[in-house]
Amino acid sequence: MRRAAVLAFALLSACGVRGENAACGIPADRLGVFVDVPEGRFIKGAAPRYPEERPELSLHVGAFRIQAHEVTNDQFAAFVKATGYLTDAERTAGDADGGSAVFTAPEGGESRPWKLVQGATWRTPEGPGSDIAGHGRDPVVHVSPADAAAYAAWAGGRLPSEVEWEYAASLGLPKGGDQEAGAYAPGARPVANTWQGLFPEEQKAADGFAGRAPVGCFPPSRIGLYDMIGNVWEITDTPWGEGAQTIKGGSYLCSENFCRRYRPAARQSQEAHFSASHVGFRIVKDAPSQLGQ
Repeated sequence: MRRAAVLAFALLSACGVRGENAACGIPADRLGVFVDVPEGRFIKGAAPRYPEERPELSLHVGAFRIQAHEVTNDQFAAFVKATGYLTDAERTAGDADGGSAVFTAPEGGESRPWKLVQGATWRTPEGPGSDIAGHGRDPVVHVSPADAAAYAAWAGGRLPSEVEWEYAASLGLPKGGDQEAGAYAPGARPVANTWQGLFPEEQKAADGFAGRAPVGCFPPSRIGLYDMIGNVWEITDTPWGEGAQTIKGGSYLCSENFCRRYRPAARQSQEAHFSASHVGFRIVKDAPSQLGQ
């Protein structure tokens, strides 16, 4: 199953190295902040581009709160320190079919850039010998949906449903903007961490990054959320099918010519106990009770 999942990732996109904007990031006073999302209606699956995004549905969504940014390495490290938790990638590191998926830019005619790497974990995101020193505000990766749910419960929250996630992302789009406005401003100026250039041969990194970016390096959405589009895919609690969850938002691997999933409506699947170098998450909390107010 794990090797099959690695092959499936090859249909999503690619990664590289950090760009010159590594010092950017979310303001310190916004770390760990939750944004209030009001109740309302929206069109789920608006302007679908791929079959799995259909049908378009008008839905009502109740109020909730969502963390302004993706869960960071520092936040996940606090969870591990407090609980001793081991991720799925860590638990399976010694198994013949264990580890986590890592994408490296193809070189020399390499036809299988996605690799199942034993020892690729949230602490060692590119595999043995790598580390997260100096990357505490990067989004945590190599976490499975099961790992993300465990963190969310410890943090007093939960994973968002797909509907909640998409609703929050849609509210954040510029007024009058189309579904791709979350990735590009007028004039094709990148405003999210995606892939610029001909994928996978050419990574122009016009957004300043050829790989993951620290959370908050790009402008917040209209409701104050960072990196809802691009950077890393985000895990939801909505089942995709047996043994898999729905992920949203695209990643730094999504390109215009190959994977245009840097839109609120876009969706993909993620095995419940599998992880990768371009998948992370954020958490939500229920809105405070309005009774008596």
